[in-house]
Amino acid sequence: MQERSKIAVAGATGRVGRHIVELLEARGHAVVAMSRTRGVDLVTGEGVAQALAGVQCIIDAATGNSPDEKAATDFFTAAARNLHEAGERAGVRRMVVVSIIGIDRFTGGYQAAKLAHEQVALAGPIPATILRAAQFHEFVGTLMEWGRRDDVIQLPRMRTQLVAARSVAEALIDLALAPDAATGAASRDPIPEIAGPRPENLVDAARLLAARRGDRVRIEAVSDPSDPASEPFAAGALLPGSHAVLAGPTFAEWLERA
Repeated sequence: MQERSKIAVAGATGRVGRHIVELLEARGHAVVAMSRTRGVDLVTGEGVAQALAGVQCIIDAATGNSPDEKAATDFFTAAARNLHEAGERAGVRRMVVVSIIGIDRFTGGYQAAKLAHEQVALAGPIPATILRAAQFHEFVGTLMEWGRRDDVIQLPRMRTQLVAARSVAEALIDLALAPDAATGAASRDPIPEIAGPRPENLVDAARLLAARRGDRVRIEAVSDPSDPASEPFAAGALLPGSHAVLAGPTFAEWLERA
């Protein structure tokens, strides 16, 4: 791909998308920021064709508003199809999609929705590359908010290898700007992964964040036998494979910088 390109970023205002836009612009690329606030609705398709005019590559970092499996699946599959259809007409040459490490080890939930997203992205007419990422450092605070009940926060027993959203953005850009190579379902290589420098426990990370904030809330690790994701979370299903790129900072280092 040419050194300076026109790149569309789906989910441009999200945790990863805002870093992608900033980094691309700093490198001198023309960036089309796609979000509902910019008049682009990936689900209905409104504004998608206009946004992709003259674009060479799409980086898809969009996320829906719901962790519910059906709602998330509907969002991701509709968005991927609309990006492919409008992108093909616009002459887009490549699509890069951010996903989640370990989603093929789950049978339901949000992970299953992301797996459906990958399948639709890879099946479309535009050559697509998937990057699976570990949970973001920024996501710890969100999970704490979801699990808070007055002065107690309940979190799932989860082993992961937390990574900074900005590090993921840099990796997505590198894939978008890399020379053409085997992509999508035709590639025999494992799906690229990016994770933080070391395995971490979600509850430990949350306690570190709470202490940094001066929040004296009690944080508890819980298991829900009725949740099929509970056991894989605890067993390390979200940990990266041996081929993963490991990128700093650690969660503690990220907190210090933040």
